[in-house]
Amino acid sequence: MKTFNTAGPSIPGDHYMLDPLARIDLTEIEALIDAKRYFVLHAPRQTGKTTALLALMHHLNAQGRYRCAYANIEGAQAARGDETQGIPAACSAIARSIEDYTGEAAVHRWYRETGVHIEPQDRLTALLRHWAQLDAKPAVLFLDEVDALVGDTLISLLRQIRAGYAQRPEAFPQTVVLCGVRDVRDYRIHSGGEIITGGSAFNIKAVSLRLSNFSRAECEQLWQQHEAETGQTFDPAIYPELWADTEGQPWLVNALGHELTWNMRELRDRSRPITLTHYWQARENLIQSRATHLDQLTDKLREPRVHRVMSALLASEEPVTLADISPDDKQYVEDLGLIVTRPQIRIANRIYREVIPRELTWVAQSYITHEQPWYLRADRRLDIPKLLTAFQQFFREHSEAWIEGFDYKEAGPQLLMQAFLQRIVNGGGRIQREYGLGRRRTDLLIEWPLDEQQGFFGPVQRVVIELKLYRKGSLDTLIAEGLTQTADYADKAGADEAHLVIFDRRPGIAWEDKIWQRSEAVRSAVDGGSGDGARTIRGDTGPRTIGVWGC
Repeated sequence: MKTFNTAGPSIPGDHYMLDPLARIDLTEIEALIDAKRYFVLHAPRQTGKTTALLALMHHLNAQGRYRCAYANIEGAQAARGDETQGIPAACSAIARSIEDYTGEAAVHRWYRETGVHIEPQDRLTALLRHWAQLDAKPAVLFLDEVDALVGDTLISLLRQIRAGYAQRPEAFPQTVVLCGVRDVRDYRIHSGGEIITGGSAFNIKAVSLRLSNFSRAECEQLWQQHEAETGQTFDPAIYPELWADTEGQPWLVNALGHELTWNMRELRDRSRPITLTHYWQARENLIQSRATHLDQLTDKLREPRVHRVMSALLASEEPVTLADISPDDKQYVEDLGLIVTRPQIRIANRIYREVIPRELTWVAQSYITHEQPWYLRADRRLDIPKLLTAFQQFFREHSEAWIEGFDYKEAGPQLLMQAFLQRIVNGGGRIQREYGLGRRRTDLLIEWPLDEQQGFFGPVQRVVIELKLYRKGSLDTLIAEGLTQTADYADKAGADEAHLVIFDRRPGIAWEDKIWQRSEAVRSAVDGGSGDGARTIRGDTGPRTIGVWGC
């Protein structure tokens, strides 16, 4: 029985999978190998790199023109910067892999008998030289998890490969492909008190190729394999949600499929169709599971390079352009899969937008004592004014201490609000979040089903809460801007209630002056339908009342 794969390379007989060779530019890669080029193939974690590399290796070996081996050298990471331990570990993994994938036992035997006595600074060069000279057929090597290595171990590996480059293909592999999460140019190698870049240590790289996410059509094709295999159907309404949640990130697509078809035990009955309600439950289960993939991503949030980019996104405070962020930092965070930069820089997908603030406020949520029933009215609607009034007092009492404890202090007020709301909404509704550089706001959309039996298929209370920071300038101008933005977002979201929260971050302002509330009537700007993108004032539905709250 096939399953959705969430760990390790996909195996054709065991897993639903797309053709790995169709996910790469096979013609381009074959041309690079024929031209004796050394290059990089990189992609975020768990996007199918290893599956693609193994398929490519088998493809090349089946053609018979090359001897191709794949080696994962992540084990050498344990040596950290000690090349006397790291290089032997990498060489041992490579020698074993050559035997496993090409059948050339002589290479592993030579390494055990002779190679282990060569100094680590030359051992990798000698190993690859010996392998290349064993046969007239050129050798091709795929090295995976190269960027897991650090310090002198990584420098030595890159420089030993570079040292043999001129002898290819007669006395060195015709092509070496470095694989990992990052492009080699993003390697920052600390050695002897200096920082050496990967580009300088490996200046023989011809090109960097990136493995992309699934397309929207490929997401559907993958899930439809389950339908064909088992006869169990997915509601077509699921697919737009799947795309919005994942934007084709392969692990997320597979993990949601696995959650639906296996972890949700009642759906192991293949006669039961899978509905949109099931999908929403699977999505929430996955987010709350804190799965390894999601934990690895959120762990990266503590890195300074990631922090600089993500804090700007989460705060969404000032008009920021790509020019204001270091291109190297931006590229690094994009390579990790946390953001996309086109058409504008933003968090990569809807699930990551949900997971990141939850993870950053996980401890805060657990200490918030407010309970959901306190804010439920008799008609099962959330009493948002009561909730926001309670938040004002909560923020007054706790914000200084709690924000100081956040890793992302720049976005502290927004994160604390989200932690408070998540505590109340968990288990009944959901919160959608929108951030973006230059938007100068954070948009939250609360969706709360009013009928527990019908869930999101029945009537739903939709509430927009927009968050803005006030540091300087005119408060009236900030509110006017915020009201227009809030009304616009509420119209797009189909919300029947909207609120604007202003966090006053000016120093020396008394809490009595920060805490206030009022209501404003606003006409919303919507597309007038002229086709030229012009904005007009919608007058047919009358003004919208928006609550404005000071904190």
